[in-house]
Amino acid sequence: MTALITIVSFLVIIIVLTLAHELGHFVTAKISGIRVEEFAFGFPPRLFSVKRGETEYSINAIPLGGYVKMAGEEDPNIPSSLASKSIPIRILVLSSGSLMNFLLPLVLFSIAFMVPHDVINEPVIIREVVPDSPAEMAGIRPGDTILSANGRPVDSRYDLSRAIQLYLGKEMNILIQHDDMTTELVQLTPRWQPPEGEGAVGIAFDVEAALANRTITSEHEPFWRAIPTGVRTCIETMVLFKNGILGMFAGTEQLTLTGPVGIAQLTGEIARAGMSPLLEFAAFLSINFAIINIFPLPALDGGRIAFVLLEWVRRGKRIQPKTEGLIHLIGFALLMAFFVAITFQDIVRIISGESLIP
Repeated sequence: MTALITIVSFLVIIIVLTLAHELGHFVTAKISGIRVEEFAFGFPPRLFSVKRGETEYSINAIPLGGYVKMAGEEDPNIPSSLASKSIPIRILVLSSGSLMNFLLPLVLFSIAFMVPHDVINEPVIIREVVPDSPAEMAGIRPGDTILSANGRPVDSRYDLSRAIQLYLGKEMNILIQHDDMTTELVQLTPRWQPPEGEGAVGIAFDVEAALANRTITSEHEPFWRAIPTGVRTCIETMVLFKNGILGMFAGTEQLTLTGPVGIAQLTGEIARAGMSPLLEFAAFLSINFAIINIFPLPALDGGRIAFVLLEWVRRGKRIQPKTEGLIHLIGFALLMAFFVAITFQDIVRIISGESLIP
């Protein structure tokens, strides 16, 4: 049963993310007068196809993506081709897949808040404050309870950690309650590169007190509250992505690579926690998918956009279609080799009994 839940959840998420991405390309191509030769889910070998008008719709055996095959993607001499269109239209068509993957989480997060989901409530009590840290300089002391961050209630350690990560390098307001029950609003700035083991603000939580007083309730929001909350959560998740990438360059965040097998494993683990966490995970994957696809790497949408921008920089002088096609082909082969290597790593991790969830 566990394996079935993992497989079904993974396939549903991949189908939704892939269809959203490819529909972006498909719709903008059709509107722009570009001939779409094939709309495919999955990669060959082909299992089933049907032709409607000028487009063949196909389902392939490897359900790990999809593609929209447009006429003349590199050759402007082909009638109604992608390459024959203006630079702005080509950039729009090529970027529309990632744009759809950026928009899809708005829907997924909103639905996640509408369906019943568990909410953790626990006191966020400070056990330790590091000397000379932002927390100590702000006046936070051991025994203080965090009530809110930037005007939003802090109901768990997760809420505070998320707020801190959102405001790295920026001043934030934190409402604290001291042992004598008095409250104080303090300001601090989370650090991008804190000393090892100190964290961004220099505090340690009283985990035992949190667990001893923890309550878990099931909640759901009406759509008029779920939609704005979903939009806000989507924007915040993109900020967290940005901060995570900057953190990797700063050396404070560790890069973790995983392929389809690892994502499937993680999907199964999250699916067992409920529908709402699964929807949030799908939204997270969609944003990740959008960012990766827009990278300027051959065979990806960003790589094709890079060639269009290069043409603009060269004032209309194109790279030869055969040369561009060969570069994308080599890029695709390297990408597949990378996926094979990551998949092998995922399989080894699963066999050893490790999980991607800390």
